[in-house]
Amino acid sequence: MKLDSDILIVGGGLNGPALALALGDAGFDVTVIDALKAGTRGEDEFDGRGYALALASQRLLKAIGVWDRVGDNVTPLLEIRISDGKPGSGPGPFVLEFDNGELDEGPMGYMVEDRFLARALLEAMTAHPKVTLIDGALVTAQEVGPASVTLTLDSGKTLAGRMVVGCDGRRSGVAERAGIGRHGHDYGQTALVCAIEHEKPHHGVAHQFFMPPGPLAILPLPGNQCSIVWTESHAEAARIHALDDAGYLEELRPRFGDFLGEIRLAGRRFTYPLNLTVADAFVADRVALVGDAAHGMHPIAGQGLNAGLKDVGALAEVLTLAKRRGEDYGRIDVLERYQQWRRFDVTSMVTATETVNRLFSNDNPILRTVRDIGLGAVNAMPSLRRGFIREAAGLTGDLPKLLQGRQI
Repeated sequence: MKLDSDILIVGGGLNGPALALALGDAGFDVTVIDALKAGTRGEDEFDGRGYALALASQRLLKAIGVWDRVGDNVTPLLEIRISDGKPGSGPGPFVLEFDNGELDEGPMGYMVEDRFLARALLEAMTAHPKVTLIDGALVTAQEVGPASVTLTLDSGKTLAGRMVVGCDGRRSGVAERAGIGRHGHDYGQTALVCAIEHEKPHHGVAHQFFMPPGPLAILPLPGNQCSIVWTESHAEAARIHALDDAGYLEELRPRFGDFLGEIRLAGRRFTYPLNLTVADAFVADRVALVGDAAHGMHPIAGQGLNAGLKDVGALAEVLTLAKRRGEDYGRIDVLERYQQWRRFDVTSMVTATETVNRLFSNDNPILRTVRDIGLGAVNAMPSLRRGFIREAAGLTGDLPKLLQGRQI
């Protein structure tokens, strides 16, 4: 069968284009099928949605030619402060602080808005000679043969490749058509997402304030602006989201505090129900899953996109090395190397986020005492604290070359 591309990627969000660029740089012909029209990604309107990119993720984006396109639209994360408390009463007596000065390599990470990152990926993908983008198209069928996979689009067009990668989110059609099941559960929580403008400078400090219903993340953006990810129960989040802007701010202020002075909303407001969903397998014959298609976890540590970019680096490296050895890189035995590489790290991350969410999202006085003592103890132990800082920067474990800032 004549192949249209070496690799077909379904999903044009962030992980799909990043993988396409990494594979294109390695010499693969890649086609990306995106359900949305290209013009709907990376719009100019500010909405405050952003990502806390670990240093390792920034290295990958630089290695695939995307980071320089983001330009000055980033904010270095110079410090992270983690505290426990209640709305209206402020943080507890113990605060865990991760300081940029304790990391030799540079800032722990960067905040970047979705609009700038999406646009940079789209521009880089469009300019790449080995990458083809088909936008505004849905995949309706997927057939795996002995040496190829064929996708049928809603237009009736068919595309053949050596393999297909699902970067199509938590309800991955690629996974479903491959017969890959999922497991997980609902957290009973919804994330309220917005942006604020504030009176005082944030100095590049990110805050994670744990409250009984769930965490409040305050993430610095350029200028006197921050992105807010605020977790409440489903019912409470629905009530708050239904309020007008003035009412919404009245709910936010006692949780947020006054350490940045007066605050006001900037841009639109969003809600995202939170659940855990992990694919039973990350691969099948001629099929691989990346990002949320493989694992969607709680945003409590802001690791969703970072975990997806680790997938990107690992899969690109496995496929590139297999191709150089002359192997059929779409075979299940090759793809299982990717699964083996990523499965333990993902399982560890899911376990950690589950544990932290259960430990902190409650008002049990005994647990509150235990976790406050724990925060204070870690903060008082420099070697342990530096280990957590390196973990937050994505610099631990068996890192793919791209996340080390090296070419494959």
